[in-house]
Amino acid sequence: MSRIKRFFRTYKPFTRAGMQEMIAYRANFICHLIGEIMAAFIMYFVWKAVFLSSDSETFMGFTMEDMVVYIFITFLTGYMTYSDGAFAVGEEIIDGSIAMRMIKPCSFEMCFLFQELGSRLISISMIFVPMVAGVEIYRYAVCGEVRFQIGYFLLYIVSLLLAYMISFYFNVCYGFMAFFFKNLWGTTLIKETLVSFLSGAIIPLAFMPSGLAAVLNILPFASLSYTPVMIYMGMYSTSQILWSFGLQIFWVVVMYGVTKLIWRSAVRHLSVQGG
Repeated sequence: MSRIKRFFRTYKPFTRAGMQEMIAYRANFICHLIGEIMAAFIMYFVWKAVFLSSDSETFMGFTMEDMVVYIFITFLTGYMTYSDGAFAVGEEIIDGSIAMRMIKPCSFEMCFLFQELGSRLISISMIFVPMVAGVEIYRYAVCGEVRFQIGYFLLYIVSLLLAYMISFYFNVCYGFMAFFFKNLWGTTLIKETLVSFLSGAIIPLAFMPSGLAAVLNILPFASLSYTPVMIYMGMYSTSQILWSFGLQIFWVVVMYGVTKLIWRSAVRHLSVQGG
């Protein structure tokens, strides 16, 4: 118990720093949020046009109501699981401040993790609760009945936490590439586009050809967005949910292990620019 208390006491200041950074740069936070919301509404109008042009009320098993829920819960999931680890690590390697982190008596990635958790605490109150409430009000207005199911919602929260851990370690792994390539700006744009597509954030994986969808569902990217959203919508059976949780836990372990391996290799190539 004392070890656990000591652990949280060590990293608590990083969580506080994350909250203070979010508040200090609130204009950047608000602008980014507005941009993401606009992107979600663009997706809404695109899919609305698709459904209006279709002779059927359903498209690949989705109704328009399902698609609206999918779009906005996908936006919410992507926002809550987004990790800035790649950018943060890359910037510290470039400006040399990573040298100071390396001499601190604490875990390198844990510092970033708890700092991001601080910003997520603010996001929960400002984005998560209002977005879920808005989606459920929409479902009630369209269907005339309460569609919210607490069981699926709690399972969604578990899947969301696992998705965030996968995203965090994946981005830290990617950020470590700055040890070798020095600048990741260009490749980051490619990475984010590919992740959005492979995770089902742009097109639901259910709309893909069956063979491709089967492959994409196994990859870690589906666990970032598609899996939590499908659980929230109640489109997964019990066996599918258990399989998805097992797959998410597997990818968390894999990403954590890869992070450790790359870190041990990367520190041998450390070449600070500007420090």
